[in-house]
Amino acid sequence: MDGEVPGPHSGPMESFENLVRTEFAPKTTYLNTAGTGLLPARTLVAMRDAAASAAAGLPSDMFADVEASRSAYARLMGVPATRVATGASVATFSGLVASSLPAGAEVLTAEADFSSLVNPLHLRDDLKVRGVPLERIAESVGPDTALVAVSSVQSADGRIADLAAVREAARTHGARTLIDVSQSNGWLPSAADDFDFVVAVAYKWVLCPRGVAFLVVPEDLGESAGLTPLFAGWASGERPWDSCYGRVEELAHSARRFDESPALFSYTGARHSLALIEELGVEAVHAHDTALADRFRAGLASLGHEPVPAPGSAIVSVPGLGHRQEELSRAGVQVSDRAGNLRAAFHVYNTAADVDRLLDVLAG
Repeated sequence: MDGEVPGPHSGPMESFENLVRTEFAPKTTYLNTAGTGLLPARTLVAMRDAAASAAAGLPSDMFADVEASRSAYARLMGVPATRVATGASVATFSGLVASSLPAGAEVLTAEADFSSLVNPLHLRDDLKVRGVPLERIAESVGPDTALVAVSSVQSADGRIADLAAVREAARTHGARTLIDVSQSNGWLPSAADDFDFVVAVAYKWVLCPRGVAFLVVPEDLGESAGLTPLFAGWASGERPWDSCYGRVEELAHSARRFDESPALFSYTGARHSLALIEELGVEAVHAHDTALADRFRAGLASLGHEPVPAPGSAIVSVPGLGHRQEELSRAGVQVSDRAGNLRAAFHVYNTAADVDRLLDVLAG
């Protein structure tokens, strides 16, 4: 992001770069957003201030931060905030959806999908969980399929699921859908309305602290799917402060009934991270991230390496190079080793110089 500070008539790209410069100053060539995203400066300040206030005995209203985060995420996903539940992990929400399925139901998953999504389904030993290659998941939906659970973008290698085909196949056969967008929300435009349940952790591409996750449920709050708020506590009541003792007599009339008791300091930061993604714009983030990924793919070809085919993805995974992760780390380049593959993930704080630095180290 070199160059002069833009003047008053700067274009959208210059504004994008200015905003990123304000929020991020990584000390390494950080290409591991698929593992953990960097926290924006505004998020760090908000969390520090909240912690200082709490230490002084003057805690801020961090429940308001939860609601602001819920609303911001709802806008990102194109749904009303009343359809968004807050929590801390994909596994918890996947387990909640799993609990709604009748005994003997068939669940279709992609082979080697991320464990937090699929393991809670396997732990119901009265379900028939069937894994198929990602490329065949839509064609594998059949009349016995009750649920299709798949990540929009595969964590291990960045492959993008054909969600349009999954949606149509599920509708044809009357199956419900559970889509994990942990590796795509923030850079790949998506519409939660296309699916029954959409789940994600937020510490990757939407740059939130750990301890923040969201579940988007249908308009009927999952009633027709048999979704039950099994872990509802006082915070899930329609009037939380009147629900602190004994049975919660009236659950929230929104997806808040599925909330976990929130990790408040994390949500205090999350509202600011989500606001940044809104300001940058998902379409602009998509263009930025995928251009860098394509630059890396082109450079790999010149070095004689071929990544896992994942056109249009911000994640690039290179077979056989995972063992070089430690070497790259010593050189100040942060990437992942996943299943023996070198995984690089490109996001808003990355530049063409970062791509070239990675290629230079790989070239020796």
